[in-house]
Amino acid sequence: MTELYFYQDSYLTELSAEITEIGEHWIKLDRTLFYPLGGGQPGDTGKLVLASGTLEIINATKQAGSSDVLHHIDPDSNQFQPVVGDQVTMQIDWQRRYQHMRMHTAMHLLGSLIKFPVTGGQVGAAKSRLDFNLDGIQLDKMMLTEQLNQLIKTGRDLAFETITDAELDANPELVRTMSVQPPKGAGIIRMVRIPDIDYQPCGGTHIGNLSEIGELRVSKIENKGKQNRRVHLVFADGL
Repeated sequence: MTELYFYQDSYLTELSAEITEIGEHWIKLDRTLFYPLGGGQPGDTGKLVLASGTLEIINATKQAGSSDVLHHIDPDSNQFQPVVGDQVTMQIDWQRRYQHMRMHTAMHLLGSLIKFPVTGGQVGAAKSRLDFNLDGIQLDKMMLTEQLNQLIKTGRDLAFETITDAELDANPELVRTMSVQPPKGAGIIRMVRIPDIDYQPCGGTHIGNLSEIGELRVSKIENKGKQNRRVHLVFADGL
């Protein structure tokens, strides 16, 4: 089973590991910093540095039926053949990951302001979106922008906690997303707490303090059906 180091320290950008399995265009490691695609957040990209050369990682995904992470290799850049047991140094694309961390946390803030079920969403490095199931409610783009930035200015520290499957079953209101349900079966569920603002299950990577998000802007609100509203978020400085 792959040891998921991005949960232990989401700010770590480099880590050594050992190759445990090799597929046609993927590599499995005994531990990883690469966040795998899931929950609306893209998989990390970066490099695996070996004594024999460097492999470009173009995506990371979860292996079906397990918690192992597959590191997908760019087939056009693979000029050598690694073997099981090789030692590697992984290096993630930190700027991209950090923008995902800032955006994912910002989406939790947006969800705290719009207290309706979330029907979909996508984290992006430059822009993100959340879809809400609204019943005749109109959203104000400028008001949401102002409210988001006021929350960011509180500078709250995030806390990462766990609850049991049974505790989550007893408190179904903690699950805000209709399209993505938290994984069950392992016995514990990872929770993300923004004190006095938001508390919900989430397996994504996040920043440590709200001030790291920077200024945000709600760039667009779209109607996606009779009740569905899509809210787009961007960084005010474009970074």
